[in-house]
Amino acid sequence: MLRDFRKFLINGDLVTAAVGLVMALVLAALTKALVADLLTPLIAAIIGKPSFGALSFTINGSHFLYGDFINNLITFVSTGAAVFFVIVRPYNRLKERLRRAPQEDSDVRPCSECLSEIPKQATRCAYCTAVQTPLP
Repeated sequence: MLRDFRKFLINGDLVTAAVGLVMALVLAALTKALVADLLTPLIAAIIGKPSFGALSFTINGSHFLYGDFINNLITFVSTGAAVFFVIVRPYNRLKERLRRAPQEDSDVRPCSECLSEIPKQATRCAYCTAVQTPLP
């Protein structure tokens, strides 16, 4: 039982997930610091307020800190933009480039009727029995 538990803990998938989680948490803290320490003061300097964090209002004795919400909104938008432009777009371009790359010369081809893979020299599809012309 302990041996199985040790295998579970040392399994590469679990370690990879743990490292990914730790890196995501550190990236979140870094992004929050970037927004709170650099972007928010820059935007606040343009608008004329020293900090969004101090923005608030009071209704019937309840204190609403909407400046903190603005800071978190800026964090969300900048994180989403960074993930999109740094990870998603390059990944999609790579996938598209790999999809367009000429395929290796294989021994199979798609059936003209059902699109299942059949041997290049086949005269009839094994799945739908459609007549095929053999490729040279």
